[in-house]
Amino acid sequence: MEVHVARFALLLCITVATSASSQTCEPKKVNDNPWFHVREMLIGCWTSFVAEDNTEVHILNLAAMKDKVFSLELNNAKPMNLILTSPETIYGLYNINADVNIYLNNSSPINLRGNQHHNNVHKQDFPTQDEELVRWAQQKFGGVTSFTTVRNLIRISSTGAAGTTNTGSHHCVLKNEDASEKHFMKIETTTLASPFTSCSPQQQIPRGEAELHIINIPENASTCNVSLRMDTKEIRVFLRGPQGTTWIILSQHTRFGSNNDILLPALAHRVPPSYTMNSDNAEDVQRKALDVFKVSTFTSYTELRPVGSTIVMALVRNESLAEPSPETVPEPVVTDIAPHQMPLLMQLYTSPDYRSPLDPNTRVQSDKRIYAEISGHALGDIILTIKVIGCIVHSKGLCPVEKELPFIPEACSPNSCPNSTRLSFSLDQLQELTSTTWDLECSVKLCSSEKCGDGGRVKRNLEVTQPCLQPPTPPCFDFGLPGVLGIAFGGFLIGVLLIGALWFIKIKTGYPTGLDMRSTAANLPGCPCSGAKRQPVSTNPSPSENSSANASIGSTQSTPTSSMA
Repeated sequence: MEVHVARFALLLCITVATSASSQTCEPKKVNDNPWFHVREMLIGCWTSFVAEDNTEVHILNLAAMKDKVFSLELNNAKPMNLILTSPETIYGLYNINADVNIYLNNSSPINLRGNQHHNNVHKQDFPTQDEELVRWAQQKFGGVTSFTTVRNLIRISSTGAAGTTNTGSHHCVLKNEDASEKHFMKIETTTLASPFTSCSPQQQIPRGEAELHIINIPENASTCNVSLRMDTKEIRVFLRGPQGTTWIILSQHTRFGSNNDILLPALAHRVPPSYTMNSDNAEDVQRKALDVFKVSTFTSYTELRPVGSTIVMALVRNESLAEPSPETVPEPVVTDIAPHQMPLLMQLYTSPDYRSPLDPNTRVQSDKRIYAEISGHALGDIILTIKVIGCIVHSKGLCPVEKELPFIPEACSPNSCPNSTRLSFSLDQLQELTSTTWDLECSVKLCSSEKCGDGGRVKRNLEVTQPCLQPPTPPCFDFGLPGVLGIAFGGFLIGVLLIGALWFIKIKTGYPTGLDMRSTAANLPGCPCSGAKRQPVSTNPSPSENSSANASIGSTQSTPTSSMA
């Protein structure tokens, strides 16, 4: 019985050991790393300068040429003045168009050969030091579009694109750069002499889990600055190097852990080491990475000894290793991401409880309030907060309209919405516009403590419809007792005033013919006129003076004409 127990224990130990060993891998020397391209970052600049005659100005500094022969293929390049400089004797074969002019120093060791446009190669006296050469070019041509330093050049060709950048700056400031970012040219060089080893475990990454890449720089290697340019998808990196090494993360959203300082240029933020590890043994480093990220396996292990003081490592896309999971919900947002910035998502809701997301194809009434949540992924162990700077809406009709959209920040606790912010909009100002399809775009900043960096913009489509307007109802007057009394008193006053007015007209203009007041009016002072026809005045004495008047009236009166005569 004891023999069987011993055999079972031995078998269990072998199984555990085999399972443990499958989590790691033994690195081997390779000529070309299948996971990372390693390039040296050298001095250069890139601006948006273009001369008045639409000519670009480029400076190419050829240094440390292992192979003494290089090729220039600029037959499809934009109009440019190309300044070539090199500290050693080299030979170049060029193929240029009529709009490309090449400038060499009078004592330049560069020897050029070409089949056409020989008159486009000029020799002049200009300095060869980097900064002095930039100043000379600025004085002669008005500015510098780019300055590029290349080691071990084999071939450089034009892509036909404009050589300017969209930074807006016209001033050339020399600094360490990755020349591969300059999309207007393609540079081919010999492989950087940086020996490295690499391996990958046999165990596959579980579906839906982010890749984990391990980079190890041995302790006896020279310290340097290493820039990492990762894939756009979410990824994790474990970084180990000798004391003094600085890792610069240029990816959009990467989780990381390191025993060295990590610099995030997008936030202008430096992250201190998250753990301590002096051993550079490959197996120790791999196990430490598995423990830090709490995973069972990793994607790749790379060990290298940098040659230069500043290098860039660009992750090679390998679609066969991590298939994207299918989307189960409609895409809620269209992102507009600038380089080195974290992707953002915007989701809309119709109620302040943020429980029922609004489908992108659903129309909302312009008299409703819309609630939005803008979220992003975590950057390593850093706690980032999203700060909304402003929001605008663009119409998609034939006559585009742009309007600023005021918003109100909504309360959001770290537990209910980590790495996100909430706000609400009123669409009242869209009621007077005819367009129904809009792009809602918000500019944000990413902040860590008191330091903030540009977070880019997040965009979302919005379908708006006008509310159903009810026809206006006629007003209904409801009079109470005070209203009735007021109307009665008002009518009384109006009647009195009208009677007074008629009486005033009466005494000023006389009575109308309809009133039989002739006898009375004859004796009223101030009434010179009467509505009746006046009778002629008799010249005979009154009855009191002549008692015989009554007897003679009949004989003395005649027609009105005879009496008047």
